[in-house]
Amino acid sequence: MIKNSSVLIIILLICVSSFAQKTNSSPYSVLGIGDGIESKTVEEMSMGGTGTASNETYRLNFSNPASYSSLSLTTYTIAGENRGYTLKDANGSAKASNANLAYLALGIPMGTQGGFVFGIQPNTSVGYSLSNTILNSDDEVVEASIYEGSGGTNRIFLGVGYEPFKGFSIGLEGEYVFGTIEKSITNQALDVQLGTKYTTDSDIKGHALKVGFLYYKELKENLFLNLGANLGLENTLNSEGNEYLYSVSFDTGTTRDTILNEASKGTYKRPLKTSLGASIGNPSKWSANIDYSFQEAIELGGNLINRNPKLNYRSATKLSVGGFYIPKYNSISSYWDRVVYRAGVKMETTGLMIDGTGSGTNFTDVDDFGISFGVGLPMGNQVSKLNLGFEIGKRGTTDNGLIQENYFNFRLGLSLSNKWFRKREIN
Repeated sequence: MIKNSSVLIIILLICVSSFAQKTNSSPYSVLGIGDGIESKTVEEMSMGGTGTASNETYRLNFSNPASYSSLSLTTYTIAGENRGYTLKDANGSAKASNANLAYLALGIPMGTQGGFVFGIQPNTSVGYSLSNTILNSDDEVVEASIYEGSGGTNRIFLGVGYEPFKGFSIGLEGEYVFGTIEKSITNQALDVQLGTKYTTDSDIKGHALKVGFLYYKELKENLFLNLGANLGLENTLNSEGNEYLYSVSFDTGTTRDTILNEASKGTYKRPLKTSLGASIGNPSKWSANIDYSFQEAIELGGNLINRNPKLNYRSATKLSVGGFYIPKYNSISSYWDRVVYRAGVKMETTGLMIDGTGSGTNFTDVDDFGISFGVGLPMGNQVSKLNLGFEIGKRGTTDNGLIQENYFNFRLGLSLSNKWFRKREIN
């Protein structure tokens, strides 16, 4: 166990450093504390993001802390992802990509009725560089602006699941969110010698709590029905930082004079998020899953208040369908018969609204549609897996002056399961 613990600590230190360096390339990360990153494993994301009703014994399931009660072996997992984007608007397109570590987590069973999991993963990410120009009646530029942002937040979490009686489990997960976000707006008007640059830096901190429930029933031999619920309780993240206003040379970006320099505070309120799920199948052969989640509009306060009338929040919903298939998990003659094949689809109203016309009244929802698939390749003791996941999708639209993201995401994860605690044998 000491050897395993030492290796895990080394990996954890490397990952904490890597999380701090993560990047994003989405213009939709401009609002609030950035683009939200789902708390899902590679396996879950490969099935459309489903998992609220899953309770597999040899892998971690971030969708519902009640599932931690099903752990039968010590399991640690690490994953990374590469995101590729094609950004389109009415005037053309551009490509962007980024890569980062997705999560690191460790799960340990507690007897036969419980288990706990702790880990770290990104929570939100900010990364954009946008420009905007205003033309006069002669199509001459009279004002130009550049919007830039970077940073994001991470979450450290600890969850516990317990099965008080056969067929029913409850779970509780707490998380600490932290990170830094920097944003700036540089503006230059025609016939004005100097421009202005407004910047903010914000340290984000806060806590959150999730409660999960899981029920399963054997309908007949090797056929199980699972029902699950996960409640992300209402919470508020706090922001503290500074805001500055400078006069600048627009061509070189050189700062000339400081006009404003003061401390600022803000809040990011996340309402109750409810996720419901159901699945049916044979755990060693196949599973069909469906998840549905909904959440009221996020609320911003203080220095996080959106000062751009083109952007706003509304309630969010998501429907996911997916599952897996294993031809023959204990096959001796064929390795590929032991592989886990996964697929799924998601349809989401993200809760983000944009008025691309600039009127402040013609808002368009930013919707997300994606198809995912992947494989779990057996390693060593067969319950350990090398997981590959792929996702193709579209977020947003080119209608009403918006930007459409066509994305391709590749995820690579390693899930290792072993027994850490063994009785000492005496010869």
